Amino acid sequence: MPPRSTPTARQQRLGAELRKLREQSGMSTQQAAALLGVNRTRIPNIEAGRFPISADRVRTLACNYGCPDSELVDLLTAMAQERETGWWEQYRGLLPAGLLDLAELEHHSTQLVVAVTAHLPGLFQTEDHARALHAQADPPLPEQDFEARVELRLSRQAIFERATPTPITAVIHEAALRMQFGGRKVARAQLEHIVSQSERDNTTVRVIPFEAGAFPGAGQSITYAAAAVTQLDTVQLDSAHGILFIDADMQIRRYRGLLDRMGRLALAPEKSRDFIRAVAQQL
Repeated sequence: MPPRSTPTARQQRLGAELRKLREQSGMSTQQAAALLGVNRTRIPNIEAGRFPISADRVRTLACNYGCPDSELVDLLTAMAQERETGWWEQYRGLLPAGLLDLAELEHHSTQLVVAVTAHLPGLFQTEDHARALHAQADPPLPEQDFEARVELRLSRQAIFERATPTPITAVIHEAALRMQFGGRKVARAQLEHIVSQSERDNTTVRVIPFEAGAFPGAGQSITYAAAAVTQLDTVQLDSAHGILFIDADMQIRRYRGLLDRMGRLALAPEKSRDFIRAVAQQL
């Protein structure tokens, strides 16, 4: 198989997990290469996601590394078998890779927890809100880029329309609810949309009101994407310079605890719906 010039975050994650298993076993890249009958340089390239690896070879490595977690091995094997091109790939070369990696992450997640302070979750945004938000980009986006970003954001919401919708919990600060992107009419319709989405069986929306005071993670937009095993959980952060993905075990545990603390400060789902309706009525 030819090398990849731009591996996706998911492909890099598969390689990173194989590297973790190898390092935990104490095996060198040369020893790992001997197991597969390949040149020693192939292993670092596999672990960086630059070279694909077959499912059989994933099992060979995991077995010889002594990995006792069969569920983890099954998931890594399934990742290696993924060959179908995701819908987000149509934007490759047009939009930043991080945006496509986020769509891929959401697509494969078993559960999502999102916490936002100043912006509403992209998965809940209406088209009018998304357009008003992207219109504030600095420098201004070219028209093709602008339209593609809006289209991608709306397409990501397809995870709620699947036969088994992805469960999502959104913790939204009052500040984000009161941001009037697009004016009062657009803002009111956006809040009404969030209320409607919150009534889905797979969706929970909780609000942190101003009166809750200080809270952990203030100022960050956090997405916690759960996998079938916690070792493959991922945290995604937004920054002024782009999207950041975190998968280090200690950081994953830190953000899981941070989101739990934010959840304890947030209103219950029904009270949150009433709160959002009240804000919408004030517009």
